[in-house]
Amino acid sequence: MTSFPSDESVALASPAALRALIESRRSVRRFTAEAVPDEVIRDCLGMAVLAPNSCNLQPWSFQVIRDEALRQRLVPVCMGQNAAKAPLLIAVLARPDTWREACDKVLEYWPQEKIPEITRKFYSGTAQFQYNQGPFGLLGLFKRQLVRIVGLRRALMRKPNSRADMRIWAVKSTALAAENLMLAFQSHGYATCPMEGFDEVRLRKVLDLPRQAIPIMILAVGRQGEKGVYNSRLRFPLEQHVTWL
Repeated sequence: MTSFPSDESVALASPAALRALIESRRSVRRFTAEAVPDEVIRDCLGMAVLAPNSCNLQPWSFQVIRDEALRQRLVPVCMGQNAAKAPLLIAVLARPDTWREACDKVLEYWPQEKIPEITRKFYSGTAQFQYNQGPFGLLGLFKRQLVRIVGLRRALMRKPNSRADMRIWAVKSTALAAENLMLAFQSHGYATCPMEGFDEVRLRKVLDLPRQAIPIMILAVGRQGEKGVYNSRLRFPLEQHVTWL
């Protein structure tokens, strides 16, 4: 089990240091052949899984692809992108199918000696109903009707109540972990490129992915190569996206 520092021992980064790290991260398309050390990979994955996530069910998994022959097979799967030729590829997978096991693991790995009763009841009871969609999604259908009725009288959590909701639920948390992962590699001096351009059917065959796993990106990692960044950064004005209420 991965060991993490206690809250009391964590020194907060300054806003300037955090901004510098975030601004230095770019999607790099060309890498050198220098390998990424296993200890760096493990440290960065440890920071990735510190990401906030829904009900602490951590619905993600990562396939770390170091083998050169396997990486070569993934280049055409990733449409021949230059980034796919990086010395390290990580398949970032959302896992809407692992919630039941995760409920058990939360109680198994609870960090204090005594588990609060409200916590035990949630993971052994409430969550078992909340995330379970039943055979063919029939329980989810029942819950959607129940929510419509109960929601007339009070506010309540209305999703996830379908298999489609569960996919979104898992992808949201996994995307947060992916951002942590990219910034972690950046802090070690390694560039990244999150690739969404890939043939999912072929990817599943090459990596033998679990049927319900959702590949949300293939992360290319390595030292930035010559002309690794294609263009200057472009972002729309903040006012275009923000509403102040």
